[in-house]
Amino acid sequence: MKKREVLVTHHGRTVYGFFYEPDAKEYPLIIMSHGYNGHKSDFEISAEYFAENGIGTVCYTFCGGSVRDESGFSTTEMTLYTEEEDLCAVLDEVLTWKQVQKDRIFLFGGSQGGFVSAMAAADRREHVKGLILLYPALCIPDNWNTRFEKEEDIPPKLEFWGMELGNEFFRTLRGLDIHTYIRKFKQPVLIMHGDQDEIVPIEYGKNAAEEYAQGKLEVFTGEIHGFTENGNRRMEAMALYFVHDVIGIGRK
Repeated sequence: MKKREVLVTHHGRTVYGFFYEPDAKEYPLIIMSHGYNGHKSDFEISAEYFAENGIGTVCYTFCGGSVRDESGFSTTEMTLYTEEEDLCAVLDEVLTWKQVQKDRIFLFGGSQGGFVSAMAAADRREHVKGLILLYPALCIPDNWNTRFEKEEDIPPKLEFWGMELGNEFFRTLRGLDIHTYIRKFKQPVLIMHGDQDEIVPIEYGKNAAEEYAQGKLEVFTGEIHGFTENGNRRMEAMALYFVHDVIGIGRK
């Protein structure tokens, strides 16, 4: 397994990421998207695990999606739509790599990155073989649209969980219907969600699993928002099995 830096420029900004390359001539690939104020290193252990098991993996930082982002794109300019643009730009990049099996690309997202991955999977469904979501924050529009009932209630800026957000982040949530995206994606989906999650109620995971055409929910008993070390090891094994099952590895 080799690790190298990946830079993807689009829309006048540059996404910084890492590519974990398996020791194989060709392979499936997973694009991993971090959660709110996360970083490209958040899923490093999992990325190494997948690469060591023959699956190429790209982890990256959303432009403006973290105080540790290197792009220079302001956190106050970031929206779920700019993050989707980042993910789609990474997808376009890996589609140019000769060693990647183009019909075996998976999106993987945690929390807010799960929401964005669900959006991108729907909009780029012709290029996405399957979707893996960890405690996906599908509650984001509900939460903020309830807090700011009218558009004029939205402040110019707001600091939230250590990161400053701009007016555009909240304004673009108005009318954003995740169910529209869910209904468009017909490929297999694996959702893993802790039953003690106090940030994203597990009902969001349950409802999404039922609404997806091929959705499956794995409930992680005792896990909260962001899995423990044991939870992550279980998640990795389930994600690997899911990928193998979807692409037909191990079937008789």
